[in-house]
Amino acid sequence: MSETADGDGARGRDETEDERADRMWGELIQEVRVAQTGVQILFGFLLTVVFTPLYQRLGTVEHTVYIVTVVLGSAATGALIGPVSFHRIVTGRRIKPESVRWASRLTFAGLVLLLATMTSALLLVLRVASHDDYVPYLVAGVLVWYLACWYGLPLWARIGHAKGD
Repeated sequence: MSETADGDGARGRDETEDERADRMWGELIQEVRVAQTGVQILFGFLLTVVFTPLYQRLGTVEHTVYIVTVVLGSAATGALIGPVSFHRIVTGRRIKPESVRWASRLTFAGLVLLLATMTSALLLVLRVASHDDYVPYLVAGVLVWYLACWYGLPLWARIGHAKGD
């Protein structure tokens, strides 16, 4: 049997490196579709904020948070669209396993940037909605929730699965 992508040779699928790359590419693109949609909608809304009357009344801190949020959203969009462009440029070059690795890295970077964008956008919205001192604590709590859902739980399952082998 061939080794799987996560290095689990003992329970891997019986597939060639190219077959594994094809399967992993399909799985990756499905994941990217979900993240791309979310980041593109969020980024689109962020781009419109500057054209609203309320934007002109925001303070310096809120303007700064907005600019940081838009830049993060732009970077996340680029990273999450990157795998599609990467695939298009290298298709037919017989380097699919390497393409999958690079696309996976771009996707992971895009997810980290999406996490930062969502956290920053939440901070901006809550600062505008409420100037209360508890806003940073709310944002920190949501950030911890994102980290638990997106990274903590998967890593816990991965470690737990590895110990069971």
